[in-house]
Amino acid sequence: MAEFNSIRSTTRSDSSINIDSGLRAHMNKVYGLMAVAMVITGLVAWSIGTSPQLVGALFSNSIISLIVMFAPLGFVFFLSARVMNMSYSAGQLSFWLFSALMGLSLSTIFVVYTGASIANAFFTTAIAFGAMSLFGYTTKKDLSGMGRFLFMGVIGLIVAMVINWFTQSPGLEFAINVLGVLIFAGLTAYDTQNIKNTYLSIRSTPNGEEIAAKAGILGALSLYINFLNMFMFLLQFMGNRE
Repeated sequence: MAEFNSIRSTTRSDSSINIDSGLRAHMNKVYGLMAVAMVITGLVAWSIGTSPQLVGALFSNSIISLIVMFAPLGFVFFLSARVMNMSYSAGQLSFWLFSALMGLSLSTIFVVYTGASIANAFFTTAIAFGAMSLFGYTTKKDLSGMGRFLFMGVIGLIVAMVINWFTQSPGLEFAINVLGVLIFAGLTAYDTQNIKNTYLSIRSTPNGEEIAAKAGILGALSLYINFLNMFMFLLQFMGNRE
């Protein structure tokens, strides 16, 4: 009996080790995808934004400006709907193409804000993002309820931004920037936990590793969007304009 209990304990321990190592590898892949996307976005934004001729060519034409502004949103919907039906390499390539389009959209920040402000906002975002993602990964608390509340907060934030588009209220703009940082910081923790739980729930299903890898692209996309939104709200909040 003692030998049986020892074998059962050893088997359970080995299974736990396998899950932990698989989870770590999966999360590293997700963060790696996100990191590459951030590098692509930064390089495209910097190369366009620091060239007045390119900025003028892109944004002087209203039709091209609208395409540059709304193409990334279309890609988000496309990826969310289709990535599970793609091959992993096609989904990865689509994600990186989306990040390049985001770089085009964000290139104007190099015209509007000082380089020091952009750097400060980026590093502040990186620290906050890392802390909230670590919290989401390690906490034993179920964050699903917080996630639903934060999604409603995003809707309220969009409504407030539309209102402020017409009113141009400095007070409302300040509130939007502060709430935006807090909401997307919370979503970073929620999405990190969701990525972790999704992997653990599907890894043992048929073709589980392949499905988990594709789901990881969506996870990287959600974390990427959270990071960029935190960065933009922080930049508007603390940035010095040119």
